Amino acid sequence: MKLYVASSWRNDRHPSVVAALRQSGHEVYDFRNPMECDNGFHWSEIDPEWREWTPEEFRRGLSDPIARRGFETDWKAMQRADACVLVMPCGRSAHLEAGWFVGAGRPLLILLSDGEPELMYAMASRIYVTLDEMVNNLGRYEHTYPGSGLLRERIV
Repeated sequence: MKLYVASSWRNDRHPSVVAALRQSGHEVYDFRNPMECDNGFHWSEIDPEWREWTPEEFRRGLSDPIARRGFETDWKAMQRADACVLVMPCGRSAHLEAGWFVGAGRPLLILLSDGEPELMYAMASRIYVTLDEMVNNLGRYEHTYPGSGLLRERIV
């Protein structure tokens, strides 16, 4: 299965998730290393002071050729993937990516961490508590449409 792993640069679990999924025989997109000799997109490539940007500067930054290249690389990988693995904790971009998969009718698999519950995670096809649980059960379900996740199973 072709998997798009959505997470955060700050998530220490991300590399072990990518490695475990690859060892299980899946083709995995890693935004931290999308291609050989490419360590992924970093806002600091555009401006070392990016954290201090105003909303106007942020909007302009999205149009920078470096940002466009980073976006296109991730976007193409999303379009090629069969499913998304959302590795918690993560931020806004990963949640936008996960939402796109649900809207596109592709499975969303969530690997939870400690933290606040989120109602909309009921859209997921499956929610896993441990990496082993995910790796051992990946692909053992039928996904038919967005919203066919946990909540749908309990309602039907």
